[in-house]
Amino acid sequence: MRSATLRNHGLTLRSWSSWQSRLCVQQRVGTARTLTSGTYRVPKPFNEPNLHFAPGSAERQKLATALEDLKARLPVRVPALGSLNATVDPSADLTSMHQPHEHASTFQQFASASKEDVEKAIETALRAKKEWRDMPFTDRASIFLRAADLVSGKYRFELLAATMLGQGKNAWQAEIDAAAELADFFRYNVSFAQEIYDKQPTVNAPSHYGRTDWRPLEGFVYSVSPFNFTAIGGNLVSAPALMGNVVVWKPAPMTAYQSWLVHKILLEAGLPEGVVQLVNGDAALITDVVFNHREFSALSFIGSSDVFRGLHVKAAKGHAEKKYRDFPRLAGETSGKNFHLIGPSADVPNAVRHTVRAAYEYAGQKCSACSRIYVPESQSKLFFSEMRKELARIKVGPPEDYTSFTGPVIDKKAFERISSAIDAANKDPKVETIVGGTYDDSVGYYISPTLYNVSDPSHWVFDKELFGPVLATYVYPDNKFSETLSHIDSHGGGFALTGNIFSNNQKAVREAEDRLRYAAGNFYINCKITAAVIGQQSFGGARASGTCDKAGSSGLLMRFVAPRTLKEEFNKLDEVMYPSNMEEGAM
Repeated sequence: MRSATLRNHGLTLRSWSSWQSRLCVQQRVGTARTLTSGTYRVPKPFNEPNLHFAPGSAERQKLATALEDLKARLPVRVPALGSLNATVDPSADLTSMHQPHEHASTFQQFASASKEDVEKAIETALRAKKEWRDMPFTDRASIFLRAADLVSGKYRFELLAATMLGQGKNAWQAEIDAAAELADFFRYNVSFAQEIYDKQPTVNAPSHYGRTDWRPLEGFVYSVSPFNFTAIGGNLVSAPALMGNVVVWKPAPMTAYQSWLVHKILLEAGLPEGVVQLVNGDAALITDVVFNHREFSALSFIGSSDVFRGLHVKAAKGHAEKKYRDFPRLAGETSGKNFHLIGPSADVPNAVRHTVRAAYEYAGQKCSACSRIYVPESQSKLFFSEMRKELARIKVGPPEDYTSFTGPVIDKKAFERISSAIDAANKDPKVETIVGGTYDDSVGYYISPTLYNVSDPSHWVFDKELFGPVLATYVYPDNKFSETLSHIDSHGGGFALTGNIFSNNQKAVREAEDRLRYAAGNFYINCKITAAVIGQQSFGGARASGTCDKAGSSGLLMRFVAPRTLKEEFNKLDEVMYPSNMEEGAM
């Protein structure tokens, strides 16, 4: 039977053995998928359902167990370079990071990469590039879809516990970040990649065939993630990696362990070890090595505007010295001085509830957080009354206390920056303290939710990013709504990330939406400004708030491809000359 089958395929026993050998080689290099036929479609993405941790719930008990398990292992130790088998050298000089809510307790200690370690990480990534780039998209997609299920299942509570203790988030803030948003990024980025690959020419001339080859970038991508969202690191590596790129990932020091855990999940999901190189250590050292490498092809960055500007300058210097083969793409989402605008017709109690969440959740440490608000004079008394009432209900405390609405700021540096600004505002005669204006770092880095009323709309509190639980109010005359729109647009530190209007007057809504078109990359109507959900609202601003590539959309992934267009003709060219070139009578 076997011999007959071989003959039917034109094979001898010798050629069968040779074919088997070639197949084994193909399977080893990841091309076995070419032996099947068909055009594959990735599954439709969905938003991960949130757990709510109600008293007595199963998820609250599971989280309590995960927190106890993690606390028993503190301080966790993180190697300089991430891999499945990486360990921390007992003689290594380790950097300690403390728990924000209890700074006497060390949460993690991480080793720092040397210049040689960073160079090794880059070369390891580049060696992995060909096999990863050549892997069919359906296989790359499967890895990230598997990772999404690991995030939402096996590792969910471990991720939440690490985010709570390491970043000071309460259970709900950790849930919407480290579980739901991280899983959403993995699932939706797969869908966005499919969307890009599906973009092919729709018109071809007779006997012509055009197509687009969505190539990954030729070198490597450098991803730099911030402290405030565990999910962001997962997005900054999954977006370029899905498109066939290799990535060197530098997380914020405060998230060394959380990022290591995300990296571990990706490796467990099947990501080849070289594809994403996690590197901990000194940001300046790591960045210097990256920006001096010929294969540096892109930066994917989230952090401060000033740091991003500096990286632009550094890249420009590299261009001037002709260091790079490519023109590196610089994609960044940076700072914000985000606004709420209450119109005279607004439902003020509703606006207040949205504002409390937008300004004070996670101690205001979201790039989208509300830090300035404009209130009509006719509604100001009600506004301040409602704000006092709601803020009186808020508890500031440690993340393990489920009654804590908000918690500490991330570290001593942040605490000192915000408390210094509060001191200056408290002494300013133009600034009236409505609520808060106090702070305490005796146990953790706690700053009270603070609400100011400021008489001058050009005051520095409307321009300086504090990245903390401080909200400045300007009360405007009702008949100067349009003038207030101009103030909103021209102030805010030059940033343009998020903003909104609360109004029941559609004419006012339309005027604000049009006049503030460039004041915010994410604009909301009767909704708080910390409301972007992947697949529903992509996220990112312009002006000094970044390059507006829109995380949670195919726009960000497009930054990490270098499309090649191909054209094939099936007919023959019979003549060099065009009809217009012919002499009279020649035709």
